[in-house]
Amino acid sequence: MYKVLIIDDEEPLREAITILGDWEGLQVDEVLEATDGKSGLEMLKLHKPDLVMVDMKMPEMNGVEFLKIVETEYPELLTIVISGYNDFEFTRQAIHSKVIDYLLKPINRQDLNQALRKAIGLLEAKRQIRSESITRNIAYNMSLPKLKEKIYLSILERSFKKQNNSAFLSLIGADDGSLRYGVLVFRILNMESIRDSRFNSDTELLYFAVANVINEMSDGGLQCFSFANPKQEREVIAVYTSHGGYPQELMFRSEQLMKKVVSTLSSLFGIICAGGVGASCMNALELADSYEAASLSVHSVDLLKLTGKAVIGTQDKQPTRDIHSLTGRMPILRNTLEAGNIHQAKTVLGEFVKKVRSSDFFSLGDADRMIREIVVLFNDMALELGVPSDKMPSSGGERALRSFHLKTDFASFDEFEGLLMRILEYYNEQIRQSMAGNRSFNVDDIKEYIDNHYFEDIKISVFTEKYFLSREYLMKLFKQQFGYGIHEYVQKVRMDKAQQLLDDSSLKIQEISEMLGYKDKNYFSKAFRNYYSVSPSEYRNQRAEGAKK
Repeated sequence: MYKVLIIDDEEPLREAITILGDWEGLQVDEVLEATDGKSGLEMLKLHKPDLVMVDMKMPEMNGVEFLKIVETEYPELLTIVISGYNDFEFTRQAIHSKVIDYLLKPINRQDLNQALRKAIGLLEAKRQIRSESITRNIAYNMSLPKLKEKIYLSILERSFKKQNNSAFLSLIGADDGSLRYGVLVFRILNMESIRDSRFNSDTELLYFAVANVINEMSDGGLQCFSFANPKQEREVIAVYTSHGGYPQELMFRSEQLMKKVVSTLSSLFGIICAGGVGASCMNALELADSYEAASLSVHSVDLLKLTGKAVIGTQDKQPTRDIHSLTGRMPILRNTLEAGNIHQAKTVLGEFVKKVRSSDFFSLGDADRMIREIVVLFNDMALELGVPSDKMPSSGGERALRSFHLKTDFASFDEFEGLLMRILEYYNEQIRQSMAGNRSFNVDDIKEYIDNHYFEDIKISVFTEKYFLSREYLMKLFKQQFGYGIHEYVQKVRMDKAQQLLDDSSLKIQEISEMLGYKDKNYFSKAFRNYYSVSPSEYRNQRAEGAKK
């Protein structure tokens, strides 16, 4: 997002620019105003805008004087000149100051936005250049040999065979006895949103950018070689090396590097990371221990305490955790989804999530395991209900979920709950479609349901979701068949039942109200009077008097 500063002593012009500019489309989230060049310079220092639009003729300090100062003190600042005077002196200074465009008053929408688009395009290009200077040219890194990465991966996976591949160790400096090794692990919590908004939906480009930032942030004493973990979604591994150093010193320096990297990734790209640091070792072949320790730190981050900001895990002993499983609730979920009641299914899942939220500790690793378990359980349930296997994720992995257009980011527990709800909604839709194709609809089923559940809060959505039919169509069919609307029929059944219950003098009106599904006695009495033109008490008295006669 960008900031734009408008400097003009005429308020109507500032207001016109504010109204005519396509700010949202240009990703401008803040438009500032100043009345002359002097106050404009103060705004520059205070707010650091990305683009300035300046009038050439103003009191205190005119546009020419302003541009001369900007040219010296803010050489990178982009400017657009506005003037009601087609004066050569103004134009000459504008050209000298390399302004983006020169607009004449009165400003029109097309010229304004064309100039703004040109400026924003240049700003985007400058940001890209700055990113490339920090990341040291992504294209170059993409051409780096993969052999070094494969060597490290085989060591981390404990599959490297030294007797057959010892010659490759020199590529990672393992023939240098003074080198110390260790591992940093970065889990990108908001990978999908950042990839789509900042990296043109290119996951590989995002990984390279992160890896290059890590490498660039390395200092003279601690060097990193970074790469995405091909077997672990969202994870970037950084193997750090140092010539000598005590374990405690290397741990401190690697933790400082980790903090610097997560802060830079956040400010530069908006990336939210969970990081973990592994202890150093003297032998490259012992890196697997360091990686497992760093990975454990990441997976042990308490999701209940995450607030959408970067976090660095520790290797402290984790508290005793509750084991949460949805297995016991699956029969209820199956019944609700089979009946087409997504609202009840969400309530069941919500209660389960609420129990998890009340735990003392729930880690990122616990969240990963829960997602895998839920997908397996839902797959089994959906298969039994006739959903084709090609409509379900083959596993609980993120790639499988995303292949069905499910967003899997979560950087807080609220976002994790949102992901679980999205998974539930996806399976509900597949079950609905499958059962709709196999279920014959009979409007008598709705009448029978009302006759047996009149004391419940009956909503038409219960039937529309169950039978995969529109609300209007269902209501029309029901009225054609029975002469009542669905809500009218619910009311009729309740009132007919109310008469029967009022004939039993042993029942209090409050009890009858509750038996009919009314939580409020007064509301029941009002509904009864509207229907029969007498109150429940009056009706009961009339019946009693009639019995005496």
